[in-house]
Amino acid sequence: MNSDKQSYYKHNRLKQMRAFCEVVRSGSVTLAAQKLFLSQPSVTLQIQALERELGVTVFERRGPVLKLTPDGETLYELAKPLVEGVDSLEENFAALHGKLESGELNIGAGESTILYVLPEAVKRFVTAHPGIHTKMHNVTGRDGLKMLRADEVDLVVGSMLDVPDDITYQPVAFFDPVLIVPLGHPLAGKTEVTLEEISLYGLILPPRHLSTWNIVKYVFQQHHLNFTVTLEAGGWEVIKKYVELGMGISIVTDICLTGTEKLVRIPLKQYFPQRGYGLVLRKGKFLSPQARRFVEILHEVYGTRPMQ
Repeated sequence: MNSDKQSYYKHNRLKQMRAFCEVVRSGSVTLAAQKLFLSQPSVTLQIQALERELGVTVFERRGPVLKLTPDGETLYELAKPLVEGVDSLEENFAALHGKLESGELNIGAGESTILYVLPEAVKRFVTAHPGIHTKMHNVTGRDGLKMLRADEVDLVVGSMLDVPDDITYQPVAFFDPVLIVPLGHPLAGKTEVTLEEISLYGLILPPRHLSTWNIVKYVFQQHHLNFTVTLEAGGWEVIKKYVELGMGISIVTDICLTGTEKLVRIPLKQYFPQRGYGLVLRKGKFLSPQARRFVEILHEVYGTRPMQ
């Protein structure tokens, strides 16, 4: 390659890396072209130029499926923070000068987290930074991780039991487990209950693929007891309503209780651990200034410190 061509490709290195990173994130040249507002051949040429210049092959091309080669994986880990950093240069420069007036913040969280854990932090953030376009995505844990890995959200807030290798989890707030029963229930007059007593009554629990079900199952198994689920219902508000109606009892986290419900709460700290909620982040992800500021505010709300 002559010096003129070499200079041309070096000047276009950022475009090449941006195209490469978007193909990796999208899993498709076609989708990457759409997101970059380029033609499909243009994206393909950018990646081919990058491969020629570095003397490597970055994708194994097997039909429509693109898989990173070992060289491609190494290049992606190097290129990703560089591309994200350059694309956020203006926002970072403004943030360093005390200005956080534009940009977008995307937060993924489940319904209960949105209702009970995030309101104060979101209120403070939006009030302090009205120019930031803030989006709340109501998603389950699995969908939240999928969006996080695809860079469709900046961060996820929720509760995690098992943390994947490509994810970091930073607990921010902890809440106590309680048993809730309707007024007039045989357990309503007790200040303490045993698991044996709970096992005599049907439970109302969130769907079994969510963490609450697994925690309940684990605790009962540890005590060699069985439990019965009379109703699966999504969301604490729904669960509380059906407990009030006398359709069962439930084990919830006390953050969801306002004190206005027509039910009785009984502590369960002797059996169940505190429930932690925190920040779910993708390892190696470049956090925008607005995302970093939201993280700071969330810690301020709950009086905790960010992990270093």
